[in-house]
Amino acid sequence: MFNQMIVSMLPVVPKGIIRKVSMRYIAGDSLADAIGTAARLDQQEKAWSTIDVLGEFVEERSVALRSKAESLQVLEAIHERKLKAAAGLSLKPTSLGLGIDADFGTDNIREVVARGRDLGIFVNIDMENSPYTDATLRAYRKLRDEGYTNVGVVIQAMLHRSEQDVRGLLDYQPVVRLCKGIYREARTIAYTEREDVRANYRKLLRMMLDGGFYPAIATHDDPLIDDARALIRERGLKPDQYEFQMLLGVREGVRRRLLAEGHHLRVYVPFGEDWYGYATRRLKENPEMAGMIAKAVLLGR
Repeated sequence: MFNQMIVSMLPVVPKGIIRKVSMRYIAGDSLADAIGTAARLDQQEKAWSTIDVLGEFVEERSVALRSKAESLQVLEAIHERKLKAAAGLSLKPTSLGLGIDADFGTDNIREVVARGRDLGIFVNIDMENSPYTDATLRAYRKLRDEGYTNVGVVIQAMLHRSEQDVRGLLDYQPVVRLCKGIYREARTIAYTEREDVRANYRKLLRMMLDGGFYPAIATHDDPLIDDARALIRERGLKPDQYEFQMLLGVREGVRRRLLAEGHHLRVYVPFGEDWYGYATRRLKENPEMAGMIAKAVLLGR
């Protein structure tokens, strides 16, 4: 209850304090910070990365074009540092203008994916909140229909529609990041109870494996991790048939355990100046971090 109370007070907590606490989740402000983090994860842990330029829900075309340019710079940096076997790129579709105009946004995403294909780098299209689900899946299917195979997408287990969305992707046998979902959604379209979300996650993971997907099992939830590990053993899956994914700075001990067991694991590595929205969502998702905020406020650091 204390942690939830602190989370509810985030809007009045000074940004400087939130930044200090949340920087464990963020590589830094610059591309060099993100590339350095990806290189360290590769060298020290043999963990893969997917790099994300922070920013979303842009409303101006000029901002979307700047975000596209930043994403292209990430691809060039991955190539120059020879990290393409260990690092990819994640895209927030609304940061590239999908919320401004679907064709404009899709064109921007295509340009990034095409450059990724040229360089041999995988690009994942993130999934944002429900107003953008249809447009995001349409953009993904359009790119796949055009022959791009170096692109993936995300399914959120909290949404009622996700079972049908998985069925709609069966023909592509795609790479799909399966996550629980973090955005606040109405009860009419989303599961809001933890066990319901978990049950749907388990169902969707089995559907993906049955359909020949390459699932990226993106969760920090012990019951879901344990279920996935048991399922992998039960089906005799090889490490190149799936991967785990986790956020930078979250449950690092579990990350290292999964890697030690021989699983592939990819770390989501965000960077950029537009850190506040991402950081507050991470803190709301992990209320135990609220104690760190309270300590920072009380001790003035």
